[in-house]
Amino acid sequence: MDRLKQIESFAAVAVKGSLTAAALAEGVAPAVIGRRIDALEERLGVKLLLRTTRRITLTHEGSAFLEDAQRLLADMANAEASVSAGGVKASGHLRLTAPAGFGRRHVAPLVPRFAESHRDVSVSLNLSDRVVDIVNEGYDCAVRVGDLPDSSLVSLRLADNRRLCVAAPEYIKRAGVPQHPSELARHQCLTLSSEAGQSRGWAFTIDGEVAHLRPSGRYDCSDGQVLHDWCLAGQGIAWRSTWEVEQEVARGDLISVLDAFAAPPNGIYAVFPQRKHLPLRVRLWIDFLKHTYGDAGYWALAS
Repeated sequence: MDRLKQIESFAAVAVKGSLTAAALAEGVAPAVIGRRIDALEERLGVKLLLRTTRRITLTHEGSAFLEDAQRLLADMANAEASVSAGGVKASGHLRLTAPAGFGRRHVAPLVPRFAESHRDVSVSLNLSDRVVDIVNEGYDCAVRVGDLPDSSLVSLRLADNRRLCVAAPEYIKRAGVPQHPSELARHQCLTLSSEAGQSRGWAFTIDGEVAHLRPSGRYDCSDGQVLHDWCLAGQGIAWRSTWEVEQEVARGDLISVLDAFAAPPNGIYAVFPQRKHLPLRVRLWIDFLKHTYGDAGYWALAS
């Protein structure tokens, strides 16, 4: 019996939850799937699935083997696709995560465009301002904005990200324009709460060196969109990315301050687990992001 077929049948049953569903997808009898799994378990000398009349569950060994089996099957599919006459064809499920605000504007709109070109790929997108543990939570790729912490993950810089200090004209009229970052201490600053990140504070170039300040005010929030809204409402000064506030600055709804002290840009990154061979769908998604964000015309239209 073909060893690859045994592994394919095991993975299909594990994902679909039943012999019948796996058999239906392949167009064979459930007994055929059952015999393949029996042969696989006998060859490995372990029980991979616990089968009852009502449900199928993975054993501990089955769960461990499933991850390796899926990786093997994905690598096989990628190898075949890369040399097939029809060219590269990705398939499978792509799990993505991104910061909420950036993800709404600059990741979510790209997902349908990517999926349109790769019709055998399905996508789940998680938007969260917490730093998602992509390895332990099972994500294929994260888009992250800003300085990256040291980790075993692989990162690819996709574009620059500049930050501005901005305030509404109403606030500027009431509180004045800060002339130096040190003057932020007497202003109402709208900051991300500690659990949302930005742990190093606001970055400025002072006397030729990058300095990080921790301004404070009456309000902080874990959601960047709320800070944006408060800023527009004249509640204080916010330190925001150009992708978020450039339109309002151009219209005059927000005023950029302390531009002479702006820090060098940080980055927008694709972050993914350390793997020798990434699944094809992940590689194509990263290439798609790199091509899209690397086009200056994209940011001009999207801002």
